[in-house]
Amino acid sequence: MLTGLTLCCALLLGVLLDCLLGETRRWHPLIGFGKLASLIEQWLNHANVSRFKGGLAWALCVLPIVLLVQAALYAAAYTSLWLAPLLHAALLYVCLGLRSLREHNLPIQQALDAGDLEQARQLTGRIVSRDTAEADAAYLSKASVESVLENGCDAVFGTLFWFLLLGGAGAVLYRLSNTLDAMWGYRSPRFLRFGCVAARVDDVLNLIPARLTALSYALLGNTRLALHCWRTQTAAWPSPNAGPVMAAGAGALGVQLGGSARYDGQDEQRPPLGAGRSAAPSDILAAWHLVWHSTLLWLGIAVLLTLGLGQGGIFYA
Repeated sequence: MLTGLTLCCALLLGVLLDCLLGETRRWHPLIGFGKLASLIEQWLNHANVSRFKGGLAWALCVLPIVLLVQAALYAAAYTSLWLAPLLHAALLYVCLGLRSLREHNLPIQQALDAGDLEQARQLTGRIVSRDTAEADAAYLSKASVESVLENGCDAVFGTLFWFLLLGGAGAVLYRLSNTLDAMWGYRSPRFLRFGCVAARVDDVLNLIPARLTALSYALLGNTRLALHCWRTQTAAWPSPNAGPVMAAGAGALGVQLGGSARYDGQDEQRPPLGAGRSAAPSDILAAWHLVWHSTLLWLGIAVLLTLGLGQGGIFYA
């Protein structure tokens, strides 16, 4: 059984490792998981596809890994005093995407600032599903800012939330589920039924983290505008969790997001997000700072809660 202090130390170590090391360049576990998920999807997603098969695929992908991780944590707890906390920290490091969020988006701003529109288009195309081949600087800036704000929840705060709640196994459960939603959670003929379970599970797991993320953005930016945008704009957004996050984030930054976006050659008009001026390249860095400062806020609250609650035990290895 970990104490609150030990869990907090594992939390800080995991975030520190991510900040120092970033994503592993080779053999990243989530890449291997993606390949496994693709094989299972090809096996089950064919004729007579159903939500049951999609749920079975989700279970085959996620549950054995989470159970194996939890078993390893229990074994580590009975082997050494420090092995389990170090394993918790390592699992959090693997699941976090804080530094990668910065590394994938700030080069877009740098390319735009240098006037290299073609490079900015290529870099943006790597992180978003919308078309970028003919995009201008304003379009690319908007796409990158939206990516930073939304993935702040998916790659950072959702992971931190479930780590604090269930330890390393919770972080793994969340990240694997979130990865499957990114792979299967589309309203296309191929995934409309098959990916339904993956999308709904991700919605449930993100229900609280998304709103805590939105609140963090609001507290650290233009609070009044962020709360107004959150309250008035999210109902129109198709995703129940991305809406609050991006509306509050756009309001906190004082920029307009949403609106027109092109997917597969077709223009799609999305609901507005935020208020104020159009997004500019400098807002990419501002969005990253919002995520970074929110991370520091979460860590600070975790430390204060640990000090306030003392050494109470928690119920996982």
